Amino acid sequence: MSRSRGRRQHLSIVNPNAAGIDVGSAEHWVAVPPDRDPKPVRRFGAFTGDLEAIAEWLKRSGVDTVAMEATGVYWISLFQILETRGFKVMVVNARHLRRVSGRKTDFNDCQWIQELHTLGLLNASFRPENDVCALRSLVRHRENLVHSAAQQVQLMQKSLIQMNLLLQKVVTDITGVTGRRIIDDILAGQRDPKLLAQHRNPHIKASEEDIARHLKGDYREEHLFTLRQAVDAYDFFMRQLDDCHQSALRILGRFKTKLPPQALALDSPAPTRRKPSKNAPPKEFHDLLFQCAGSDLTKVPGIEVSTALTVVSEIGLDMSRFPNEKRFASWIGLAPSPKVSGGKTIGHDRPNIRNRAAQALRMAASTLRKSPTALGAQFRRFNARLGPAKTIKAMAHKLAKIVYRLLKYGTAYVDAGDQAYQEQFRARRIRALKRNAADLGLALVPMPAGEPVS
Repeated sequence: MSRSRGRRQHLSIVNPNAAGIDVGSAEHWVAVPPDRDPKPVRRFGAFTGDLEAIAEWLKRSGVDTVAMEATGVYWISLFQILETRGFKVMVVNARHLRRVSGRKTDFNDCQWIQELHTLGLLNASFRPENDVCALRSLVRHRENLVHSAAQQVQLMQKSLIQMNLLLQKVVTDITGVTGRRIIDDILAGQRDPKLLAQHRNPHIKASEEDIARHLKGDYREEHLFTLRQAVDAYDFFMRQLDDCHQSALRILGRFKTKLPPQALALDSPAPTRRKPSKNAPPKEFHDLLFQCAGSDLTKVPGIEVSTALTVVSEIGLDMSRFPNEKRFASWIGLAPSPKVSGGKTIGHDRPNIRNRAAQALRMAASTLRKSPTALGAQFRRFNARLGPAKTIKAMAHKLAKIVYRLLKYGTAYVDAGDQAYQEQFRARRIRALKRNAADLGLALVPMPAGEPVS
């Protein structure tokens, strides 16, 4: 008797009607229990007809649950077809399918997945409901559109510099009102720097004379051509971005709401002096997210509408699958797991998890450096002791726990302010000093106000 078969005798069968699929780009290998078919392992193509044939064969084999490896995006179509046919489909992280030593083939891999699933040794990766998945796809596509538009802005800047037009030195955003008027006028054939400088917005610090000096350049045909191409591409991506926003709004509108529309008037976002970005989601996203989540995530310092949209699209709104905030922070990769040996903690495993929600929270945490809030004060205290990298991760972990509580309980976030945090931290230090003094048999006596320290 082989060693693996001997070990299997000590394990109970959890899923007797289980199948395993090794997903590939061009072909899929499927394994069913050996007693269901004379040929329990078969190879199928990746066309839609082949995927439907997989579903038919699994039905004939008496399979009701399927496990497959999450390979790129090739598993999505197969997952959707099998789920539609009534199968319970489990998508498994590739790191959880570590094989024993031996020859690795697609034939062996699908059998290995089937055997592990039969014994109940696999954990399914998280996949939210269909509306959340649809919103996730659009939000990720939105990020690609924003990145593509930013690339075209860089090409516009490059073309201007090649003509020695130093517009970016006097105009902060060349795609703003003043910048676009000047660029459009240049593409229309205007070459007079003084006439181009007349497009100056009154809010720009640079004078018309200063702008005119920066717009005297060497106009060449090839650079004007690349500039026009970049402008057209930028406008195209911005139109695509608007269409993406409208499609995402329609999907978000299908979410189950926790608050009536009247709640928006009672808890409107605080006014801010910061001008919203052209790439920022429309205000309708804030209202819908507020209604669906039951709490305004943008009230948390550092979290904007785009951050809240990314978090909701990646994790959904149902927090019931996480028993507490620590489990949630660990799942998105913001909490290290302790390594215990001999009853002692010998270190921590840094999770190698690339979660877009965690990345968004890290970006939000990095904006707390100058925030006049309690979170901002905590950021500055951590930064003085830990450095920027560890501080950003620690504050992202803090934001993750706040988001968990807001989504699960629907409570409103209230910031105590910088001064309140400083007083709270001082009180904690005093209590710690009193405990240390008591352990040494001493008493801590406060100094009179205004008395210098000797």
